[in-house]
Amino acid sequence: MASTARLSAPPLPAVQRYFEVSLFLLVSTGIFAVVSTGKLDIFSTFIPVAVLVYKAGRLWRGRGPELSVRAATGLVLAYFLFFPIDLWVLSRTISQGAPNPALYSALLAAIHLMLFATLVRLLSSRSNRDYAFLAMLAVTCMLASAILTVETGFLIALVIFLVLAVSTFVALEIRRGANDAVSPPLESGSPLAHRLNRALGLTSALVAIGTLVIGGAIFFMLPRFTTGYLSALNLQPKLMTGFSDDVTLGEIGEIQKSSAVVMRIHIDGDPILAEGVHWRGIVLTNFDGRRWFTPPREQTVVSADSAGEYRPDPTDETRAEYPLLPAGYSTPLHYIVLMEPIATDAIFIAPRIESLQGRFSNDTERLGGEKHGGYLILDQTGSLSNPYHNNSKIRYEATSNLPIVPAPQLRLASPDFPDSVTGPYLQVPRLDPRIKQLAEQITSGSANEYDKAAKIELYLKTHYRYTLDLTGPRSADPLAYFLFTRRAGHCEYFAAAMTVMLRNLGVPARYVGGFLPGEYNDVGGDWIVRASDAHVWVEVFFPGYGWITFDPTPPGTDKRGGLLERMSMYWDWFQYAWGEWIINYDFGHQITLAQSVQKTSRDWGQGARKYYQEKQRQVLQLIVKLDKRTEASPYFLPSILVFLVALLIYLRGRSMFGYLMARWSLRARTTGNVTASLATLEYREMLRLLERRGWKKLPSQTALEFAAAIRATEIAAPVAQLTALYQSARFGDRPAPAQQMSALLSSIREFTRSTGVRPG
Repeated sequence: MASTARLSAPPLPAVQRYFEVSLFLLVSTGIFAVVSTGKLDIFSTFIPVAVLVYKAGRLWRGRGPELSVRAATGLVLAYFLFFPIDLWVLSRTISQGAPNPALYSALLAAIHLMLFATLVRLLSSRSNRDYAFLAMLAVTCMLASAILTVETGFLIALVIFLVLAVSTFVALEIRRGANDAVSPPLESGSPLAHRLNRALGLTSALVAIGTLVIGGAIFFMLPRFTTGYLSALNLQPKLMTGFSDDVTLGEIGEIQKSSAVVMRIHIDGDPILAEGVHWRGIVLTNFDGRRWFTPPREQTVVSADSAGEYRPDPTDETRAEYPLLPAGYSTPLHYIVLMEPIATDAIFIAPRIESLQGRFSNDTERLGGEKHGGYLILDQTGSLSNPYHNNSKIRYEATSNLPIVPAPQLRLASPDFPDSVTGPYLQVPRLDPRIKQLAEQITSGSANEYDKAAKIELYLKTHYRYTLDLTGPRSADPLAYFLFTRRAGHCEYFAAAMTVMLRNLGVPARYVGGFLPGEYNDVGGDWIVRASDAHVWVEVFFPGYGWITFDPTPPGTDKRGGLLERMSMYWDWFQYAWGEWIINYDFGHQITLAQSVQKTSRDWGQGARKYYQEKQRQVLQLIVKLDKRTEASPYFLPSILVFLVALLIYLRGRSMFGYLMARWSLRARTTGNVTASLATLEYREMLRLLERRGWKKLPSQTALEFAAAIRATEIAAPVAQLTALYQSARFGDRPAPAQQMSALLSSIREFTRSTGVRPG
């Protein structure tokens, strides 16, 4: 019997059931927010998820706590003995790639302890104090997630967490009050319990939404400063390993297999200006047959001026490589870049950079490292790099002058190259002699350097195939293997082949790495550049015009659109807005936002006034046009007459018709007696005639009193007689002769017309 009683325990009250479910979901959201950052090891990722799944099953069946208070306390104390091992061994191993390994190791160890304590408390909570402490641990999990990531997924978790937090604490308070209530608790599953659950859920959602709205307003209105202390704790990114001063053929091809977003670029003005832009990051000068690299050379420090702008002007040695283009041979391009954390120091810009502005220093220096002033590094190839490393999101805006030199002008360029160009950009290693022979064969008959470059570019695009699949035997001379055997490859092989062939012909060329324009998102108005857009191309030197871009790589497979592709545009726009207006929101953004609001309100006001004035003008034109048409129409006057008659009938139709019918009936009766209605009509006609001469019947007077009040001897007798006939016909039983009433009314009418007697 005892066993049966234990198995059939009474159901939990509705409030207790709702509270336990809400608290479990709150804790689960906090733990999933930490786990989804991707910064934890495999054990810290899967063990909490497994425990949550186990607890969810137990909670569904209505089971109680799994651990006793003593067991839970013992587990937590035992973990404190394990904590030093985690801090100095396990977490330190995971943190090797972080900018600050010691600090990141301490953070990971603290998160491990927090997750362990949360799970133990989840399996052992019994009292209100345990529940409150468990809710606080869930809040701590959300804070840890905010430290580990700034991605848009955190925003979704935060919104869910806010709703569940309100729901949980409201249910906790109701639960405390229900324990002291006299009335019996609501049973779980009853109609009243369902109504309570709906009310609590709706209240929680409304309070959370209100909190987000008020918090958002405070966030955007309070002064903001770009100072933080925890963003440097991110792990060192693992993308873009091919963008360095040493690139082996094949590395960038591996990057292109990833679809991760690298940059989002907003173009001022027409976004089509960036359609063919190659976002350059590195320039490599030397080739050893398998590897491109740049030997150590002198670098220039570019400091920000008083306005915070970097102006990477060429040095005296490289000024001939970057001449000022003649008027009309360049177009300005102003753009804003939001670059994701990437494992390269390169700053990706459009060709011919003029000015650059951004906050490139990260927070590592503020956490104890060496403090630097704002500066960038400019090397001899015109490439910019960030000495602080791109470990966090970076927002910068720049202005470039894109060269648009016509082909006829490049054909006229001088074949005399400066020494600063012939030295590093004509270097060629020992390669298969067939490569030089192929170059000479392709460019035979070319009279200038431009035609040579254009012919090689066209030949590679049309005679070779683009592919990322380079499986197969490796060759000691990969470039010759690409040109004469495989005849397929990705951009690195095409760019390397063109660079080497031009150098064999005595034309200075260099190998440039960066990104293609990417995909334009018309939802957010920005270009999305992914890792799959990583690219290398060739720059050829023309005296008087500098370095001109050539791209010998044939186009790859076109991307297909669809509903999912369209939805991804909205998600990318949301991520761009999150990074631009939340993560990088500062005082400058506040000024921009205020100016935008002011401009928008002014534009709305001007637009409303213009709309009203335009509609007013259209209405006036319509009225004038209609007036001219009606005046010229032969039906205008008859239509007006018909309209007036119809209006008169509508306004006084019943009384007028009654009057006409009565007058017609009265005139038709030359003999006999009148009815009460006809007698009333004759009496009213008499009152109207008398009122024209100044005798007006007051509402308080009877018919006899009014007749007695008329003193004029000439008219008093007819009035008295007609009044007597009226009363006799209407209220008495004696008939009123029609001929007599008509004669009396006629005499009164004649009298009022011929005399000017006024009331005495």
